[in-house]
Order: sequence, then structure tokens, then C-alpha cells
Amino acid sequence: MTDTNLKFTEETRSRMERLFEPPAVGKMSPVARVVVYGLLTIWSLFVIFPIYWIFITSFKDAKLVGEGPYYLPFIDFWPVLDGWNYQFTAESSKVYLAFTNSVIISVASTALCVTVGAMAAYALARIQYKPKFGNIMVFVLMTVMLLVFVSYGDTILQAIGISAPKWLFDWKWITAVMLALYFLLIRAVSKHFTSRLGNGDILFWIISQRILPPVVVVVPVYMMFQAVGMIDTHLALILVYAVANLPIVVWLMHDFFANLPIELEESAQLDGATKFGIFWDIVLPLTRPGLAATTLLTLILNWNEYLFAVFLSTANAQTMPIMVASKNAGERGILWWEMCAIIVVMIIPVIIMAIFLQRFISKGVLLGAVKG
Repeated sequence: MTDTNLKFTEETRSRMERLFEPPAVGKMSPVARVVVYGLLTIWSLFVIFPIYWIFITSFKDAKLVGEGPYYLPFIDFWPVLDGWNYQFTAESSKVYLAFTNSVIISVASTALCVTVGAMAAYALARIQYKPKFGNIMVFVLMTVMLLVFVSYGDTILQAIGISAPKWLFDWKWITAVMLALYFLLIRAVSKHFTSRLGNGDILFWIISQRILPPVVVVVPVYMMFQAVGMIDTHLALILVYAVANLPIVVWLMHDFFANLPIELEESAQLDGATKFGIFWDIVLPLTRPGLAATTLLTLILNWNEYLFAVFLSTANAQTMPIMVASKNAGERGILWWEMCAIIVVMIIPVIIMAIFLQRFISKGVLLGAVKG
């Protein structure tokens, strides 16, 4: 067989081969390219169209919304600013307050959540924990007893004919007493507990808190913040948002930290670096793509949170989702053009953040933050 017979050129290929076979390794055939990009275009239009529809609806009025559909501004219809004028004139103070609250609460809760979650994830990836199951159950039991005593202790004592001063049921000093009793009790009975938990058990317990529907805990959370006088405050929403999304941060960041070569950290330890120094100077820069993707996801979840905001805010701490809901159930009825104007204002910060973190997010997705 000669070299001429072995030579493979474009001229030796048939038309069907040129259409359906890739011209080189790592490239797609013309037919495959048309199919793939065609499907991606259709899917992109399917995803973008709702956002486009909200945007153009914000420039309509009652007549245009009722007579529609109109798709193309200046062609199908003439845009008007009725929805925008009302938001930034009659209700400008409410919109500004809700937007400011959303920015403050979402950014602060995201920063708190990512900071604590990243450190917890790194600890679970690098440090082996073996807490005794009995110690944990004793702590849970004493916590339940504390809650019962604070909530119903006065009623129980009165029922059995014992009167006690009100300060006796103050949760602050009762918590201090319970913690002291817990450490004394553990020192006495801990040696009898043999069953231990591992990092996998702790990680599963953390993510199970996110599996739990938020509506299950919203009433106890409301009662707890009401007891300490934190209803309708920024701090209450920041704490609740951070705790609610903490399992997601721990679960996502754990894989990034676990996939890093431990030899880098061991070399730094030999050079005298501390654990926190290794985490701050070596680990975090290497996991920056995953940290950016996790931060954006957490920010979106905090920005769109509705259930906790409904229960824990009344006027001063209302966020943008509450503002959108009030448009949907207001005294003036459902005014779609005004609601769409509010939604446009609401999604702009998230889009800007996504564009800003795009290159980190793409790297984070390719590195495989979520694995089976």
C-alpha cells in the first residue's frame, strides 16, 4: 500500500462524509454544528423570552396589557411610562426602602453565610471529627428543657402552687446556667458513651437542614425573634437568611476543598504557616471559582427569599419580594405593568452580579462543585 492510498484529504471524502463526519479531532461535523447550535438557540430564546416579556410589559398600560399581545416596542405598540412613573413618584419612598433593605440584607447575609460556610466546609474536608453521639443527645435534651422552661415555666409553677419572680425565667441567664450544667454533666457521664459520629454524618445532617421545608420552622422562628424583640429588623432577616442557606454553602464548598491536593497545605505547614494562614492565603485563592459560584447562588437565594420576609418584617425591613407581592394583592388590583416595573428593578442587581462573576462561575461549574 502506497503513501498515496494512505493520504486522507478533503477531496477524497464524499459529500455525505463531509456533512456528517468531523473534519478533525475536537471539531464537529457541519450537520452536528447546525443541530447543536440550533437547539441552543431555541433553548436560549425559551429562557430569555419571559425576561423580555416582563421588560416590555413594564412599558405598557392597562389598554395595551388587556388588548395584547404586543411584542415589539415602537412597532406593535408605543411604549408608555405609566408603571415607572407611579413607582418613582407616588410610591418612590416605598420602592427605595424595599430596594435598600434587599441590598443590605442580601449582601450582609451572603457575606456571613459564605464566610462561616467556607470555614465549616474546610474544617470538614481537612479535620476528622468524632463527637460522641450521647454528648450531642444530652445537649439537644437540655436545649429542649431550656425552651420549655423559658416558655412555660411560670405557668407550670403556678399550676402546682409555686410562685416565682419573673427574672427567674429570663432566657439569658437561664442559657448560661444550662451551658454550665451541660459541661459539668458531660464531664461526669461522657465516658459511658461509646458511639461516635464522623464527618460524613455531620455533612449529611447539615444538608438535611436544607431539605427541611422552611414553612415547618417559620412559626418557631417568628416566636423566637418576637421574644427577643427583633421582629421587623434587618438583623433578624440577616441571621435567618444566613442560617437557611448555610447548608448549601457547606455542601458546595466541601467538594472544592476536598479536591485540592493536600500536599500544598502540608508544605505550607512545614514552612510554619498556621491553619488560618493556609486557609486564607492558599486554599481560598485556589477555590476562587467555586467561591464565586457559591456566592452568586447564595445571593440569588437571599435576594428572592419571601417566606421569612413575610413573617419577620412589617414595614421597616420589607424587601423587594414583599413589594412585588403587595402589587399582586393590593387595593388597586393586579396591575401587571407596575408589577413588571418592580420586577425589572429587582432582577437588575442579580444580572450585574452574574456578569461580573461570569468567568469565575464558568470555571466553578467545570470544576464540578456538585457531584453525585
